[in-house]
Amino acid sequence: MQVPSQEAALRAPSQPRPVAMPVKPSLVGMTRQELRDSLAALDIPARELRMRVGQLWHWIYLRGARDFDVMTTIGKGLRARLAEAYTLARPEVVTEQVSRDGTRKWLMRMPSTSPFDKGAEIECVYIPEVDRGTLCVSSQVGCTLNCSFCHTGTQKLVRNLTSAEIVAQVMVARDRLGDWPDENPPEGAFVPSDGGRFVTNIVLMGMGEPLYNFDHVKAAMDVVCDNEGLGIGRRRITLSTSGVVPMIARAGEEIGCMLAISLHAVRDDLRDVLVPLNKKYPIATLLEACRTYPGVSNAKRITFEYVMLKGVNDSEADARALVRLLKGIPAKINLIPFNPWPGSQYECSDWETIERFSQIVFDAGYASPVRTPRGRDILAACGQLKSETEKLRARARLMLESGIGAEGMFSAAE
Repeated sequence: MQVPSQEAALRAPSQPRPVAMPVKPSLVGMTRQELRDSLAALDIPARELRMRVGQLWHWIYLRGARDFDVMTTIGKGLRARLAEAYTLARPEVVTEQVSRDGTRKWLMRMPSTSPFDKGAEIECVYIPEVDRGTLCVSSQVGCTLNCSFCHTGTQKLVRNLTSAEIVAQVMVARDRLGDWPDENPPEGAFVPSDGGRFVTNIVLMGMGEPLYNFDHVKAAMDVVCDNEGLGIGRRRITLSTSGVVPMIARAGEEIGCMLAISLHAVRDDLRDVLVPLNKKYPIATLLEACRTYPGVSNAKRITFEYVMLKGVNDSEADARALVRLLKGIPAKINLIPFNPWPGSQYECSDWETIERFSQIVFDAGYASPVRTPRGRDILAACGQLKSETEKLRARARLMLESGIGAEGMFSAAE
């Protein structure tokens, strides 16, 4: 038998090695019913379940407990039983990158789901301002939509995130920001200075299409909105969709959050290229779903996101066509300067062009803010998220490992 050469052996695909599975499940991210079921599995008497769920909910979601021992309203015996069966573990933070503008991006690794699963990785971004802190949350690992201007769209869909994994992103953000009672933010961190919480708003605009993971997104937002825990109101949550028309009404009825539509074009032929989902749900069908979105009003306007692509969709004629399309829909238009990423085929519109486009929309009676690019230097801006760590070139990886990031950013690893 011929023995393969060392070079051939190096070229041969390696066999996946089993990774250690978590021995105990984490209670972090669970719904009230899931906590109830977990307690019932410990043979907690049925008459106590509601009270015990309330106690755990308070410590996990209001206090941010990381250890059962701090749960002083729960007896030592039950705390010991909980610690034997469960943990309060969060996803692993693989890297934390901090932009020059204060934006933070976390690459998180979820617990493995099988012996050969090393743990799916997703990205989550925190965008601070003086009076608010917005957390951009992912709903899937990768994406199926293949929007041609979006970096995330170049990563294949791996799987949906569970509701617990979606909630856990909020928990990790509050951990890293010191956003729990009696905790403080990291030294030098940019966080809201109005005396309130540091994570005040959620945007489901990270990796994935939220309406293709509807049930888990709905369950996660029920946890996030609960006033006895994380307490982020539904008016402070915005779900962004590329236009999964059959699910839009359900989102309004069952999640009840603000709606954002990734529009980006005023003609079907162009939107077919930029947002291929348009071939299934064209612009007219999508806008009709917006007109009938539950609760839509001047007080609950729909946001239309429009990325500004040089020479593609940024003409004055495009601006006037956009105004005509949205007639009768309580709306605001977010103009998004294109955020470049390695290998992208587009360029950002000139600033003068963006301002001229914005003025036409504004003169027609629509708010047309130009979204300030945040976190561009760490690929944390809109459309730049991608969790494949191999996307970093060798030099960039070395910089990250050394704590020095591209264009002057700082990077910290767990």
